[in-house]
Amino acid sequence: MQGGSSGIGYGLKYQARCISDVKADTDHTSFLTGTLSLREENEVHLIRLSSGGTELICEGLFSHPNEIWDLASCPFDQRIFSTVFSTGESYGAAIWQIPELYGQLNSPQLERIASLDAHARKINCVLWWPSGRHDKLISIDDENLFLWTLDCSKKTAQVQSKQSSGMLHYLSGGAWDPHDINAVATTCESSVQFWDLRTMKKTNAVERAHIRNANYDMKNNHILVTAEDESGIHIWDLRKPKSPVKELPGHTHWTWAVSCNPEYDGLILSAGTDSTVNLWLAPTSAEEEATSESIAEPPAQHADPLLNSYSDYEDSVYGLAWSSREPWMFASLSYDGRVVVESVRPFLSRRVGVS
Repeated sequence: MQGGSSGIGYGLKYQARCISDVKADTDHTSFLTGTLSLREENEVHLIRLSSGGTELICEGLFSHPNEIWDLASCPFDQRIFSTVFSTGESYGAAIWQIPELYGQLNSPQLERIASLDAHARKINCVLWWPSGRHDKLISIDDENLFLWTLDCSKKTAQVQSKQSSGMLHYLSGGAWDPHDINAVATTCESSVQFWDLRTMKKTNAVERAHIRNANYDMKNNHILVTAEDESGIHIWDLRKPKSPVKELPGHTHWTWAVSCNPEYDGLILSAGTDSTVNLWLAPTSAEEEATSESIAEPPAQHADPLLNSYSDYEDSVYGLAWSSREPWMFASLSYDGRVVVESVRPFLSRRVGVS
């Protein structure tokens, strides 16, 4: 099903790649995003959906010293977030805090709480445990996985442990299991590797080529979704990792990012370099299959897992973020700096409590 955008737009001044739901803001649907300009001053934008749901409002605009390649909001403190950045010559990562009175200041400055400065290789991402307050952080570079202890009150971050992926693997990113505080997945060019943070040892692997992105299902234990360049989207039951339990066709060019809905089973977003965001319904168990009629409307459509394609973009879409507060809303970010917030309510029935 094709569909242009009926969403709400917001434009950044420069190119951008990453956007994050501000999960800790329980009063608003809000997102953080940051720019990727080599020559200009980069910015972090705090944007919120208006109370009427008709426009995106910039609640805060903050200077950031370098190009932002990864950004993640702290899930338990709405003023704290992490970035991975490039100076043009090297990569770094830091934890930042938005000033408390930022709305009343003329030019609010971000406060750098801590630098994650133990990396010698290119840093790819910083992970927060998505399911609650936790004093640990994970950072991943090309070859290593770092576990940090973060103390925001003391403004310190200390390396607790470190492990190398081995010479044969070039790490590109990862995902922290929301169901298991000690489990993390890392992606590389030929596999997804699974780690136990207590021992920093690998516990399992899914062998698959050209994986761009991985995301755990927030509702179902053992389910991981991967985006794989030209191969589309694969859904894995990690108890049976030899082959995916479902395959979705993905995009007409590289499938760059996937994101599982925080509330509705089997509802998945994907984004690609074909300037498209796709909405999928792909339940993974017999019970979910039987109840998928309560999600998809009209019922005749659930033979086709593609619920909708949002194609009103002029550049590759790299950033995706579901709203935790209003899980029928999501934000997407295209490389030209355009944020679009959409509602998937037309594809959810009243039987799951969305009217």
